[in-house]
Amino acid sequence: MILAVTGGKGGVGKSTLSIELGAALDATVVDADLGMADLPTGPGPDLHDVLAGRADPLEAVREGCGPVRLLPCGRSLAGARAADVTALDETLRAVERAYGDVVVDCPAGMKADAGVPLAVADACVVVASPQSYALADAVRSRELARELDAGLVAVVINRAVDDPPERAFEEVLGAPAVTVPADPRIGETIEAFRPVVRSAPSTRAARAVVTVADAVQRAKRV
Repeated sequence: MILAVTGGKGGVGKSTLSIELGAALDATVVDADLGMADLPTGPGPDLHDVLAGRADPLEAVREGCGPVRLLPCGRSLAGARAADVTALDETLRAVERAYGDVVVDCPAGMKADAGVPLAVADACVVVASPQSYALADAVRSRELARELDAGLVAVVINRAVDDPPERAFEEVLGAPAVTVPADPRIGETIEAFRPVVRSAPSTRAARAVVTVADAVQRAKRV
């Protein structure tokens, strides 16, 4: 399965959740935010190179350097401009054929670059903040995913301090809502490349991520 992690706003924690789900599902995480990538990178080819025809998709996958396999994205404007987004479909499918499940960290918003990974994905998870505007943003993301035939597995209400209105999200979006509570350890997921589902599996945040991963697994069996 190719699972897109999407959301209408930047800064809601899509990248963090992508790494957490990658660890929970033993999946390969692909940073598909061509213009504002923020997952760890390093020496070697990246998604910009792959989409520009300069590297093979499997050549760009990082293995053995952390808790999940990762296909990072470059961070240069020149690289983003050279990338051919129409090649993303075959890139993600090649990674899926080689490694199994793929989790795609999508760009924020509703622009075309956010739609391309959704058009390729088999299903999606929408990430929302616990703020008052979040439900409307989640609805817009769900509608874009529906237009592109990426079924909604779950909506994640991320970094919650109080109890958010899960039932309202479920009734409006027609999918399970899972609250991931605020946890300072999740702030280390990207910086230290240390997902809580591996480093602190008994925490509420880790258990919530596992709940989302279980929903993804059930969707695969349907």
